[in-house]
Amino acid sequence: MRKNDVDIFDKLCGQVIGVYDEISLLSKKSPNDAVNKFKLSFINGLISQANDFLDDKYKPFADFSVFDEDTIPQNSDVVFILAQYLQCFEKLRADNLVQRSGTWSWRVLGDEGDVTDERGYILIRTVKPKRLQE
Repeated sequence: MRKNDVDIFDKLCGQVIGVYDEISLLSKKSPNDAVNKFKLSFINGLISQANDFLDDKYKPFADFSVFDEDTIPQNSDVVFILAQYLQCFEKLRADNLVQRSGTWSWRVLGDEGDVTDERGYILIRTVKPKRLQE
C-alpha cells in the first residue's frame, strides 16, 4: 500500500460502514423487503469501487461483482454482502498495520521526498484493529 491508499481506504470503508448501518436498520424492521433502485445504484457503485480497491487478494467473493438491478436484492442480502466487505477491509487494514510503543500505524510505501525507513516505508498513525487476536 501507498500513502494515498490510506485516504482511499478511509473514505471507502467509511462509506461501506455508513451504508451497512443504514441498511441494517431497514433489515431489522423488514429483512425481506427489496432495496429500492435509487439506493441500489449507490450500493453497487460503492461495491464496484471496493472491488477495485480490494483487488483479488482481499475481495470477499471471486464470483460477486455487484447486485443485479433486474432482480432487486432484499435488505438482508445487502447486509450480508456488506458485512463481508467490512471484514475484508479490516483484514487488509490489519495486514498493513504495525504496533510500536503502544501506538498503531499504517506501514505503507513512502512517496518521493518522504522520510522512510531502510525499506522505503513510512508510518501513519491510526487506531487499533477492531478484531485483533491477542
